[in-house]
Amino acid sequence: MIIDSHVHLYMDDFAADLDEVIARAQAANVHKFIIPGVDKAAFEPMMNVVRRYPGLCFPCVGLHPTDVRHDWQNEIEFVESQLKKKGFVAVGETGLDLHHSKDFITEQCLAFETQMHLSVQYDLPLIIHVREAFDLLFDVLDKVKGLPLRGVFHAFSGTTEIFNCIRQYGHFKIGVGGVVTFKNAELANVVKNSELSDIILETDAPWLAPVPFRGRRNESSYLSHIATKVAELKGCTKEEVEEAATYNTIRLFSI
Repeated sequence: MIIDSHVHLYMDDFAADLDEVIARAQAANVHKFIIPGVDKAAFEPMMNVVRRYPGLCFPCVGLHPTDVRHDWQNEIEFVESQLKKKGFVAVGETGLDLHHSKDFITEQCLAFETQMHLSVQYDLPLIIHVREAFDLLFDVLDKVKGLPLRGVFHAFSGTTEIFNCIRQYGHFKIGVGGVVTFKNAELANVVKNSELSDIILETDAPWLAPVPFRGRRNESSYLSHIATKVAELKGCTKEEVEEAATYNTIRLFSI
């Protein structure tokens, strides 16, 4: 069994053929899907998918950095109200993103720090998104150093040195997706220099489809291509990659 540890199945991109997308994934041995939360508006569409595929889809709840606005505190209150109900496997996705906008940097930092505290309070892992913000990341992590943090840096875009620094702040994995198959991707070097115990597999579908599907809509059935590339980089079999990644994902998210 393979697990897609990060997939947005509730997006409109899948509205017309979601049953077929799930069927193709299952045919490719992908039998569980972790669905990150991004904000209040996306919550019910996400939960509708979870209810539609019980035992297959596992929801998370969080505030994505690109969805942080002036009302971020209301969004965080919603996140905590859902966490109190239980049934979620992670807090996130949260984090920092300076690629799309720098208008709410202070609010992003506060929302991220708050969600890290919530992850500890509710004993859940974090799904962390960082894009063009690693310097800022360490400023925020320094504020919570000592907290028993754990989670995954999804769609990891840093270097091996950055990942080594991150591990000083908690027990973190790297989410490896389609980018690892791109020509000259730094992620390939990170994978080479990491252990299989550091890696979980993801698609981030509908985005970031691996080669040979780059530029098209991504979907969970393409995880096989990601695992093949990781095996090539690590000098092991695809089966070893899938077994290790599945074990890591089950342990991290308690599913």
